[in-house]
Amino acid sequence: MDTEASMTPRTSPPSRALATEAVHAGRDDLASLGLHAPPLDLSTTYPSYDSRGEAERIDAFATTGARPDGPPIYARLDNPTTARFETALARLEGAESAVAFASGMAALTAVLLARASLGLRHVVAVRPLYGCSDHLLGAGLLGTEVTWTDPAGIADAIRPDTGLVMVETPANPTLAEVDIRAVAHACGSVPLLVDNTFATPVLQRPVEHGARIVLHSATKYLGGHGDVMGGVVACDEEFAATLRQVRFATGGVLHPLAGYLLLRGLSTLPVRVRAASASAAELARRLTADPRIARVHYPKVGGAMVSFEVYGDPHRVIAAVRLVTPAVSLGSVDSLIQHPASISHRIVAEGDRHGSGVGDRLLRMSVGLEDVEDLWADLCQALSDPSVQPARTAAANGRETTPVGL
Repeated sequence: MDTEASMTPRTSPPSRALATEAVHAGRDDLASLGLHAPPLDLSTTYPSYDSRGEAERIDAFATTGARPDGPPIYARLDNPTTARFETALARLEGAESAVAFASGMAALTAVLLARASLGLRHVVAVRPLYGCSDHLLGAGLLGTEVTWTDPAGIADAIRPDTGLVMVETPANPTLAEVDIRAVAHACGSVPLLVDNTFATPVLQRPVEHGARIVLHSATKYLGGHGDVMGGVVACDEEFAATLRQVRFATGGVLHPLAGYLLLRGLSTLPVRVRAASASAAELARRLTADPRIARVHYPKVGGAMVSFEVYGDPHRVIAAVRLVTPAVSLGSVDSLIQHPASISHRIVAEGDRHGSGVGDRLLRMSVGLEDVEDLWADLCQALSDPSVQPARTAAANGRETTPVGL
């Protein structure tokens, strides 16, 4: 049982490069334990013959939300393997703490509940967001109320009961970007939450630009292999303590096996993101010059995501790929493509989708680690399907052919 991970105080190590942190954060004590690989603790409960001491530790957690001192008590309260992943992710994001959850949506739910518990149920948000995030806010499922605005309108949208401002940059699926520092300034004392799933800390660290809460669907790039689901919030320790209490009460805990796989995924995160980003940038360049493509979206910050609008039937493109996998999700070592209006953003009302730039001809591609020439060959043959309308006809109808973010 890896009790040492819970008992060892978390201290700030000397400043190290992100690639070094990705390999060593959360693992600094392994050599002193006589270990090389991080241990996996699957226990759901832990024995203790001191029930009075356990009562005191549980009371302390209920009061402060801090990780209990000493050995673990119960897996819904804390887990040593998951704690290693949280420590590592916090270091990569440059935050004091991180709290992991069963999914990205569980993580966002915990944030909203934590703010609502203070009577701060109003959220200001900028579209587009991931479709389920949009739905969670707009449907009021947690008793929250949302005001949708553009970045310039954030300051005017804030009310006395505003508990959160939320942006996603680059945004899913249009890859639109916002100036995090400017938005954080507009928030004033209201916490800014940045969904950093697409960029990852390899490409941007929102805390350094004034964000107070950073959200990840860890299912994506942090795991990186399409075989683990999780979510995580990086923030200051005060808010992390509240999130731990919400997690304990609601049960949205990350399974320790998922924590183990996510910690392993972080070790290759910089290498994977940079390699896939280089291929994505090259594909975006080629797509921009392709007469079969109406518009290309690729962010200035870079990254492994590319979105593009076709002249013809996007569903036929989806059906025609052979190397690229037609599937929802993103961030895996293999390339994925999907039609947001049909899948990831289907739950968003059609008018709201279109208003935020999620058109019916938009395709979103998550570029993996395959050779870029093989990926391009597959896209070319898919785009050559006879149902793809010739560019000259579409151009005559006034469609755009200019790239975005290149």
